[in-house]
This record gives sequence, structure tokens and C-alpha cells, in this order.
Amino acid sequence: MKKIIGSLVFIVLMNSVSFAQQGPNGGGAAIGNLQGLKIAYITKELALTTDEAQKFWPIYYNFSDDLTAARRDKKDDVIGFDEKALVIKKKYYAEFKKVLGTDERANKVFLCEREFGNFIKKEIENRQKLRGMKQNRK
Repeated sequence: MKKIIGSLVFIVLMNSVSFAQQGPNGGGAAIGNLQGLKIAYITKELALTTDEAQKFWPIYYNFSDDLTAARRDKKDDVIGFDEKALVIKKKYYAEFKKVLGTDERANKVFLCEREFGNFIKKEIENRQKLRGMKQNRK
């Protein structure tokens, strides 16, 4: 599974590099591809049914929007952001539990988000190392 996700991330990251090189308007498509990958990852990890997915994703998008707004509002206040993020996570934990049914699955939403972020960071770091090695050969 990690190889499949790795391949998909590679394709997305390569597309994002080419879009970023095209100019300021090109990056939006790459972000959309990355979001699509995240949706697929979370859907698979939570084993969402069609009915659950229809209820889950609007809540998740609201959660994501609230976290983004908190990050923007508290960008220079780390403790303030952490406090705000905790309040947001507690609120949406209850919402996720209503849709997903168990504490375990509701908690897994946050774990999946963290794991996906870590995976993307590692992929970016690996690609930067590879790019640096190729440039050093020239």
C-alpha cells in the first residue's frame, strides 16, 4: 500500500513542480491533486461507506476550514493556536463520532491526518535530496 501511495504522491509532487514552474496560477491544481490524495487516503484508512462518506466529508471540510482560520488568526502565537486547535478538535471529534460511530474511528481521523502529513513531508525531503544529488553530479 505504501508503494502505491508513494507512486501517487510522486506523480502529484512532480505535477506540482511543473505547475509551480508555470507561474502563480499553476499551483492550485497541484494542491487540488494533493487534496484528492488525502481524501483517498483518509477514506481508505477509515473504511468509509458511501453513506458515511456523504456525511463525513462536509464535516471534515468545516473542520479543516476552522483549523486554517485559527492558524491564520494565531500565526504568531503558537500557544494561542494550540489552544484554539484543541477546542476545534474537541468540537469536531464529537461530530466525527456521530458519523463514524466509535471513539476509535473518530480518533483515527486525527491520526490519519497526521500520518498523511508526515508521509508528504518525507516524500518532499526525499525528492529534495534526490534533486540535490542530481545537481551535484552536473
